[in-house]
Amino acid sequence: MTRAAVLGAGAWGTTFAAVMADAGTDVTLWGRDAEAAAQINAEHRNQRFLPDLDLPTSLTATTDIAQALEGADIVAVALPAQILRSVVAQWADLVPADAVVVSLMKGIEIGTHERMSQVLAEVWDLPDERLAVVSGPNLAREIASRQPTATVVAGTATHATELVAAASASSYFRPYTNADLVGVELCGAFKNVIAVAVGVADGLGFGHNTTATVITRGLAEITRLGTALGAQPDTFSGLAGMGDLIATCASPLSRNHTLGAHVGRGLSLEDAIARTGGTAEGVKTSESIQELAREHGVDVPICDAVVAMLHDGAPIQDVLNALVSRPRKAEGA
Repeated sequence: MTRAAVLGAGAWGTTFAAVMADAGTDVTLWGRDAEAAAQINAEHRNQRFLPDLDLPTSLTATTDIAQALEGADIVAVALPAQILRSVVAQWADLVPADAVVVSLMKGIEIGTHERMSQVLAEVWDLPDERLAVVSGPNLAREIASRQPTATVVAGTATHATELVAAASASSYFRPYTNADLVGVELCGAFKNVIAVAVGVADGLGFGHNTTATVITRGLAEITRLGTALGAQPDTFSGLAGMGDLIATCASPLSRNHTLGAHVGRGLSLEDAIARTGGTAEGVKTSESIQELAREHGVDVPICDAVVAMLHDGAPIQDVLNALVSRPRKAEGA
């Protein structure tokens, strides 16, 4: 039986651990909160992040990182993107030498502009063939409710992606494999920024035409930057691209969309973060992606608008006026 450790007992970490347990994998979930771990073990619930949802009885939780990692064939990491490096560096000697390491995170590190798999590879000294990423239209609560969904397991090594896919495939969770690690990972990070923009539009009271415009033009931005970084064009029309973008932009379960809506209704960023609860990765990732795009000479006006609204103090109406008044061009340009 495949053994897996999931590091991070938030909503998505807990959900992915439950998915693998339902798939027949031996899973240990690690988190810092002793009460939460005890509740998962005794009541098979994580009330803080997945209230009133039953977890598999076979899923165990611990606060002991060494216990979680011991003998793991798969190590899946679900921690906030901007603290990842500082948290996991101390565990480098505990990761089994042949384990496949999976990033469940969707962010770009501030300063380095590295994707989360790159951060893991750096701090744990991992070769590419031991890395994989899971990304797609994967809203945690829906999956924890065992609603049908699909995802993408990306990596450069077939044996790694197939191992993770087999360890997570179940009656309600369908993993597809993909060799485009760069494209899949960029989609997961960038779509959070677009979701913030859609949320702002919703908070302002705009309708479906505006939402569709932001989503579609947002996908164009993601595609431009992705191809500049060497990603495969087909990735952006698939589950990790358009699929994840639609789910994150359209659902009230999305923290990034929710935060944007609060900003659109007039809350400050600080108040919007407090009201949203949890981590909305698009807030900090917007700055990283803007800097990355500038390094590669890629135009990302929606990302620029999000940065202007969230971080530069620009009035929302001024930002919207600037977007609408941009020079006309052919759609595919």
